[in-house]
Amino acid sequence: MKSELLQQVRVIDPVSSTDRVADVLVIDGVIQALQETIADYPTDTQVCNCRGLVLGPGLVDLYSHSGEPGFEERETWRSLQACATAGGFTRLHILPDTMPAIDNVSVVTRLQQKLATATVKFNFWAALTVGAKGQQMTELAELAAEPNIVGFADGRAIENLALLRRLLEYIKPINKPVALWASDAQLAGNGVMREGTQSICLGLPGNPAIAETAALAAILEVVAAIGTPVHIMRISTARGVELIQAAKAQGLPVTASTTWMHLLLDTQALKSYSPSLRLEPPLGNTNDVQALRQGVRLGIIDAIAVDHTPYTYEEKTVAFAEAPAGAIGLELALPLLWHNLVETGEWSAIELWRSLSTYPSQCLKQSPSTISPHSSVEMVLFDPHETWQVHMHTLKSLSSNTPWLGQTLRGRIVQTWYET
Repeated sequence: MKSELLQQVRVIDPVSSTDRVADVLVIDGVIQALQETIADYPTDTQVCNCRGLVLGPGLVDLYSHSGEPGFEERETWRSLQACATAGGFTRLHILPDTMPAIDNVSVVTRLQQKLATATVKFNFWAALTVGAKGQQMTELAELAAEPNIVGFADGRAIENLALLRRLLEYIKPINKPVALWASDAQLAGNGVMREGTQSICLGLPGNPAIAETAALAAILEVVAAIGTPVHIMRISTARGVELIQAAKAQGLPVTASTTWMHLLLDTQALKSYSPSLRLEPPLGNTNDVQALRQGVRLGIIDAIAVDHTPYTYEEKTVAFAEAPAGAIGLELALPLLWHNLVETGEWSAIELWRSLSTYPSQCLKQSPSTISPHSSVEMVLFDPHETWQVHMHTLKSLSSNTPWLGQTLRGRIVQTWYET
């Protein structure tokens, strides 16, 4: 029997709206008691003084990228698991853009076998389409029957609205989540940052906000006609928040997410020309950031995704406009969001944890983890005061494409519990 007592830890549980200091007794992977003080526990219990530490449900990442299979120099399953654990994530949902792509049952079967003993829960988004131009549907029903397939997403925009309509018609009776990214490639053109005065000043091609919002409006019209529930990925504009709010007010079956970096940085950060800030969608302006933060707080934007996208040093060490889009984030998201939003008083701890754990689970039709008596442990212990430097040798990820490389951060995961 393994017994652990966490004494005087700050317990944050969005499911029960709990934010209080208490003792937590865990025996054999189950929370046996949560009380102000626990004096009665087994004699061989490992007792930990957790004053100043935060205990919360395991974090859930809606969508991220893996290197393996196909790009193991960027990230392997082992390194991805390590950086997820280091960042407090107990559930990962991987986009299908591997090589080979996750677009048929045989690939899924191999992945399930390889990850059977993983210490985090890996689920996969199956591809919606196949082919270089994505003009053909995958075997949706066959893929949906696989236990580790959480839903369907390409991770790229589907601009053929007739195809999107057919996809949603086919998926509706399957009852699996569908994640779509709203982006119009023709409007975006060769833009690499949000169009505006900053893009002119920096001499970088602009990607207008309407590249997102025009595509989003079209998707919402298709959803209104078909009625299939969808999740909208990577909302990055203030107008995008307004469109999601209006869609929900009309009763459309939509949920939405933004990424963690879009809540922290705006176009001002691009003065550094750091290739790690080359993102898709691009960082927004100050109004976009404020609208996204408010949207998450109010529940208009349901969840925060990491969209962890590893690239090698050689791939990212190029001119900004030539760099592939994406940055890593599994190890960085919680400490940076906590420091910039919770410690400043802008968000409560429950609001942050809810958007990183409870609501992502609900978007995926999963039961959220909770810290309550008789629950299996799926939780993380976070020290908001510990400082550490972001370097290649301190990161668990094989890649280091982050604008925070070389900086000192405050806040780090102390321990992760996950019972399979």
